[in-house]
Order: sequence, then structure tokens, then C-alpha cells
Amino acid sequence: MTQAPDETTHPRGEDQVEVGVGPWPGGRAAWPTGERYDVELLEHGDRRNVVDAYRYWTVEAIVADMDARRPVGRRLHVAIENWGHDLNIGSVVRTANAFNAAGVHIVGRRRWNRRGAMVTDRYQHVSHHPQVEDLLAWAAAQHDGAGIPVVGIDNVPGSIPIEGYLFPRECVLLFGQESSGLSAEAREASREILHITQLGSTRSINAGAAAAVAMHAWAVQHAYEP
Repeated sequence: MTQAPDETTHPRGEDQVEVGVGPWPGGRAAWPTGERYDVELLEHGDRRNVVDAYRYWTVEAIVADMDARRPVGRRLHVAIENWGHDLNIGSVVRTANAFNAAGVHIVGRRRWNRRGAMVTDRYQHVSHHPQVEDLLAWAAAQHDGAGIPVVGIDNVPGSIPIEGYLFPRECVLLFGQESSGLSAEAREASREILHITQLGSTRSINAGAAAAVAMHAWAVQHAYEP
């Protein structure tokens, strides 16, 4: 199946607004050639929530191109604890796609609410780790055992302001649950724990929003490095 309802329309009252593009102009005779193109999309239109450069491409071609733009040495991984079916997980996955994260790691329960991801999980490498220690074992095994660091994001005593922090070029950003933040195991596993400086009365911001801020902070430093 090429597309899903969540990708094709956005509700607006009783009306629905189409996104994307229609069939390739000029009919079959004008179709571009190449394995990257999906013939169903060329014929019927591409209503997915993808950037224009990926219009009419197959999912596999999009993933392959995203992988090619993730050089070793500046890869961003995102991990989310899933002990209580946090509804923000889908939003975190969608943001990870926006920043072309190399991998998304679900820690805890395998099942998660995908609606907030808006089908972007199709274009991501999503892995599952039953416990935090399993995520740590995966991170430690990378690069022939050299490993990559895990950096926690949570507003807890002793945490470091994210502003001005020098992120590793390759790392795992670890996020906790909306209500309780990082688990004790996740805090212990993190090389450092960063917090987002806030100026209002609330103790924490939405987990999906916090993930977006943290990924952008990494991207500002490393996304465009050679």
C-alpha cells in the first residue's frame, strides 16, 4: 500500500484539504524513468506528506536517499522510553524524521501510538529495546565496540543547560515519559543529562516539544558539517 489516510488529508470543518500533487502531467508517455519512481503514484498522484524532492518516489527509494545523506561520524539517534504508551512518542518520531535521524529506538513496550508520527515511521529505521540496558548494550557495540554516548534530556537536579552544550557528533538523545521524565535507569545510563531552560511557571514542557528543541540544538552544531 503506497499511502495512508493520515498522509493525504487534513480536516477543516466538514471539508478536507488535499495535500501533495496529482498524477504526473502528460500521462504515461511523459512519466520519468528509474527504479525510484512508484508507478501507482505517477498514475494516481502523490498525496503523502513528503518534501517536493521526494514526490512520486517509492518508500524504499526515499529511505535509501536519506541514508545516503547521513554520513558516519555525525549521526543522530533518538531513543524514547515507552513504559506507559506515551502519546508523545509519535510526535518524537515525526520530529526525528524531520531532522533525518539515523535511528529511532523505542525502549520498553514494543507497541506505541503511531498516529502522531503521521506515517513518518515508514521512512525511519525504528528499533525496539525491551529495557534501558538493552539500549546501552546496542550503543556500546557501535563502531566495533568504540560505542556512542547516550545523552539524556530531562529537567532534573544536577542537569546541564542545553544552551551552550557541545553535543557529540554522533550520539543517542534519550527522552523519558511525558509525566515522569527519564526513569532512574535512564538517568544512570546517560553520560550527561541536559535540561531546556524555561522562564515560566511550569516545571516541564511537552515531551514532543522538548525533543524538537533538543534535536534542533544538535542539528545547529552538526547537521551541515562535511
